[in-house]
Amino acid sequence: MPLSAAEVGKRYPPFAQEVDARWLMSYAAGLGDALDCYLDSCREGGIVAHPVFPVAVEWEPILARRHDADFPGALTFPELARGVHSAHDLHLHRPIVPDDRLTTEVEQAGAYATRAGAVSMTRLETRDASGEPVCTTYMQNLYRGVALEGGEAWSATPPPLPDFAHADAVAHRMPIPVRAEAAHIYTECARIWAPIHTDRAVALAAGLPDIILHGTCTLALAVSRVIERCVGDPRRVTRLGCRFTGMVRMPSTVMLHVDREAHDRVSFEARNEDGRSALQGGYVCWTSHEFRESAPR
Repeated sequence: MPLSAAEVGKRYPPFAQEVDARWLMSYAAGLGDALDCYLDSCREGGIVAHPVFPVAVEWEPILARRHDADFPGALTFPELARGVHSAHDLHLHRPIVPDDRLTTEVEQAGAYATRAGAVSMTRLETRDASGEPVCTTYMQNLYRGVALEGGEAWSATPPPLPDFAHADAVAHRMPIPVRAEAAHIYTECARIWAPIHTDRAVALAAGLPDIILHGTCTLALAVSRVIERCVGDPRRVTRLGCRFTGMVRMPSTVMLHVDREAHDRVSFEARNEDGRSALQGGYVCWTSHEFRESAPR
């Protein structure tokens, strides 16, 4: 059955959860990122979340849609199984800190057709206990071989991607080693479980060559390297994202290619051990301030 554009504009009930220090520290540790601001709870000002941590906060609200009476809409479950997370655009309004009480609202924000299949755009808005925005995400899913019914539609148009027309061309190369158990560790530390990443039998049954690393883990590893080389303080990061274009197997080495750099942003690509692109059109943007204060706890 086709993906229905009639679903565009639908919003799901807000999903509330509390973030504790254990979750924040575990996420960073699962990436092998040991910056004090992620792990040292005695440091002045306390710890903050890794900039990609919002993907962990958004996972349960995404899954909660499956309890909606209309889910899965026009798509059959085999068609849903052909869906892949194809792009991610995350806007950070402030860093997440321990004891944040967050509420995430999920909206089916758009749908359009490509040669590969139908694309669904989801908008996730996460706010704190006072109602102030914490992060906004535009997440794209491609349903391979699925048609679109009703034509292209939008209820929330995603913002333009960062502009690198005037950025300097650079050629920074950074290897990122990926351990054999990386997906298992990320699954538990991020609290993001999907069996194709940890259960070989499930991965093979899905037509994959083996278990593969989460795309958001590959993105987080790349962002950690960008912060280390170009940003310094992760609290300065305001936006990040990429297109997910290839698989990362374990163990292996991912090569990060930073190709454009300006005073407040870089663009990058990550290639897997076969030299094929795993992340394309990657970017990290940051504020020019030394850091941004977290919201009061």
